[in-house]
Parts: sequence; structure tokens; C-alpha cells
Amino acid sequence: MFLHIGADKEILVKNIVSILSMTYAAQSEITKEFIKMAEDDGFVKRISDDEAKSVVVVDENGQYYLYFSPINSVTLQNRLYANDQINLLSNKHMM
Repeated sequence: MFLHIGADKEILVKNIVSILSMTYAAQSEITKEFIKMAEDDGFVKRISDDEAKSVVVVDENGQYYLYFSPINSVTLQNRLYANDQINLLSNKHMM
């Protein structure tokens, strides 16, 4: 399954490590430092010119990237939950 994280970007769900709220990330010194280091090292991918509302941490073949998404972290998590429910229903029908 894929998760649409904004613009025209979709991420393979199994590769998602974490979804962070930018609001809370900005309040944590350690998280701010983590994001700054990722930016300095070229591991941040901005998918939109819109303000980032969440950070999606993704493992792509052993390399971690941070995608800045214009979609709220709660909305992304709800989409993940909805995808899980669809998978459960699909699997029940296959039995």
C-alpha cells in the first residue's frame, strides 16, 4: 500500500519509520537538531512549496530521508489507519 503525503508524492507504507508533527518537532531541541543535520546532509526532501505541517521519516533501501509534507500529521495517520482497515476487509474476503 502507498500513502499520499502531498503534492504528487506517494510513499510505500512499509518504508515509513515515523510521522512527526512540525508543531511538536519545533518544540523539541533534539528533533530540531535531527532535522537540521538531515538538511545539512541532503536527506530532506521538500515535496511542495507550501508550509510543511509534518515530517515523514522514510527508510529507502537502508537510507533515511525526511519528507516535508504540507499535510497534517494526524491526517496522514488517519489515512494509514484507513488503509489498514481496507487491507483487513480485503483479506477477510479472500479467505
